[in-house]
Amino acid sequence: MGDEKFPEVQGGGSLILAWQIRNKRVLVVGGGEVAAGRILNVLNADAKVTVVSPREGLNAEVAYRIEKGQVDYVDRKFEPSDLDNVDMVLTAVDDPEASTQIWKLCKERKIAANIADVPPECDFYFGSVHRDGPLQIMVSTNGKGPRLANIVRRSIAENLPDNVGEAISKVGKLRQMLRKVAPKPEEGPKRMAWMIKVSDAYSLEDLCEMDERDMETLLRFYAPNKVPRLGCLKAMEEEYDAFDGSFGFCVGWG
Repeated sequence: MGDEKFPEVQGGGSLILAWQIRNKRVLVVGGGEVAAGRILNVLNADAKVTVVSPREGLNAEVAYRIEKGQVDYVDRKFEPSDLDNVDMVLTAVDDPEASTQIWKLCKERKIAANIADVPPECDFYFGSVHRDGPLQIMVSTNGKGPRLANIVRRSIAENLPDNVGEAISKVGKLRQMLRKVAPKPEEGPKRMAWMIKVSDAYSLEDLCEMDERDMETLLRFYAPNKVPRLGCLKAMEEEYDAFDGSFGFCVGWG
């Protein structure tokens, strides 16, 4: 094989994924503080949530979600039939035996489950998450130290630019527009390479300043595979009527 250097396998980690659960059915068993956090997490991912818990066990936030119709609610303790037509189960109850029973039922039905504070009975862990619009950064200690995950997450967040979420939104909008300009699958590699050039050429401030008209002008440079500076785009728009067909004087990136 020669002297190639490949990454060492470390093992013992988790597969960190951006799990798409939009419109998936999530069952939350419990109505306390931990359940409230779990409910918010899955609602932020656009899941369809059902909460099963006696009303006397609801905290203020969970009761608010129910009152506003953000979740479906069943006022009683868990029953096995609650697992019918469910894609994910989250339990947060102060009853280890009941939690373990739910876990076993989920395994029989091959339903992904998280049993709060019992790492061996979890198919996945919740991490500490920083959110800024489309940007999500999760820190996980793989169940070892949740408090430390919060500390690390705050440290990362404090060092991020204030406008990074907005800049990412603009890049996402530009990508959508580019797919309409170059929709063919075989153009995928060129689209990707051109978007990399744009992301490298423009600062976060540039991206935040861009409006849809700027993006439309920028997309004219996709075919020749060029990326003009933002100031040049603005100048072109102002002098568009006098444009002679050559943007070359402005192109700062080849």
